[in-house]
Amino acid sequence: MLASNELIKKSILLSSKMFVRHGSLVFNKAFVNGSFIDADSRKQFNVVNPATGEVITPVPDMDVSDVEKTITLAHDAFKEWKNTTAKERGIVLRKWYNLLVEHQEELARIITSEAGKPYKESLGEVAYGNSFIDWFAEESRRINGEVIPSPVKSKRIVLIKQPIGVVGLITPWNFPHAMITRKAGAALAAGCTCVVKPAEDTPLTALALAALADQAGLPKGVLNVITCDRSNAPAVGKLLCESPLTAGISFTGSTAVGKILYQQCASGVKKVAFELGGNAPFIVFNSATIEKAVEGAIACKFRNSGQTCVSANRIFVQDKVFSQFVGALKEAMDKCLKIGKTEDCNVGPLINEAQMNKVSSLVDDAVSKGAKVLLGGKKAQSHGSLFYEPTLLTDVTPDMLCAKEEIFGPIAVCYKFKTEDEVIAAANDVRVGLAGYFYSNDIGQIWRVAEQLEVGMVGVNEGIISTAEAAFGGVKESGIGREGSHHGIDEFTDVKYICFGNLD
Repeated sequence: MLASNELIKKSILLSSKMFVRHGSLVFNKAFVNGSFIDADSRKQFNVVNPATGEVITPVPDMDVSDVEKTITLAHDAFKEWKNTTAKERGIVLRKWYNLLVEHQEELARIITSEAGKPYKESLGEVAYGNSFIDWFAEESRRINGEVIPSPVKSKRIVLIKQPIGVVGLITPWNFPHAMITRKAGAALAAGCTCVVKPAEDTPLTALALAALADQAGLPKGVLNVITCDRSNAPAVGKLLCESPLTAGISFTGSTAVGKILYQQCASGVKKVAFELGGNAPFIVFNSATIEKAVEGAIACKFRNSGQTCVSANRIFVQDKVFSQFVGALKEAMDKCLKIGKTEDCNVGPLINEAQMNKVSSLVDDAVSKGAKVLLGGKKAQSHGSLFYEPTLLTDVTPDMLCAKEEIFGPIAVCYKFKTEDEVIAAANDVRVGLAGYFYSNDIGQIWRVAEQLEVGMVGVNEGIISTAEAAFGGVKESGIGREGSHHGIDEFTDVKYICFGNLD
């Protein structure tokens, strides 16, 4: 089953200098019920390398009829999978994890090819994504119920947790490995079956993950990957939300799309877990260690060329250290960030033309309204059509688009503030609340600010906070539910109350 298409391998080798070798994990068919298949219509769409603009391979453009069949097969598989023991599920997940580790370099190269992520960063994502399978392989045995003291002598009260059924997992392009494993690991550990719809930009990573899960012994129909182009995505998403055979949806993506899916799920009262858009504040107080704050800002802002939902979007710097921080940040950006396609580069392309147009328009708007460009500020077309220079802006005002929207690009925007109350108000003055970061050495201030920021996750003197052991998620319009940690399984289980009576 793991024999790969030689033409695809050759295409990858030709399409990216970052690909120095290839293996057996590149597939150009969807994965349904344990087999790689075409769409019934035989229609396809192209997966493109954003670094070069070249086609890697076509994959099936599946439609509603294809997906409806897949959901039915997943529902049939659930009848058996739900009755496996936690130990049995954990063993399969552990085998999957071991295979993911064994093939980590190949997985990273697939990510780099289709997502444009620098290779070293792709390796980091693979390690991060693998950690969720490692975690949930163990958590499967800790889906515990409760025994509750009864108020009546003749009764006993027990609560158990059971898998909800077939779940649709709709995942984004910016973390094509980790966003699948973070969802599927929890769902499979709970005893659910999955229909994964990866982003149309990055389906190859999802197919490689499915192939390794199959090799690990996951039964047919338990994990399925459907592929479709952007034109079919709304109808496919609607079906996943509204099908009477699906029990829940886990989605990572924009708030706008999340609201649409939320409405569609309401018709069937589905269980939902949504991780949506962010607009993360990154605050540097006067007491901060500037060197550490700059280091954290570089890591938080420019990872994946700024295309992460927890990326520092609004950098607030207190007045007494503003010039020092901005100067140090400019120096660090100039020194540490290298744009390009080779493995020693750490700034890759944006994912597609739409994202490039958005980033360019945000910078152009800011400059036209008086923002000052300290570094970058334009496309880096000598590297390719989707590369944009790491950019540092100051003198940004509230009427500029970059002050209102999530940037999702390598653009650092710095604001000056005077007081703690002022910056808390500014940080919270948005409709979303996913992550927030701040640097301070004042312990009283640390507690105050951490509690007052209206976000689901806070990094205190730290710019990288994601880990499998912690609960990932936001507040306000940044989503519902949590992923990772022991809370991640809650999204895929129902609590059943069992009352034993007449025991006297």
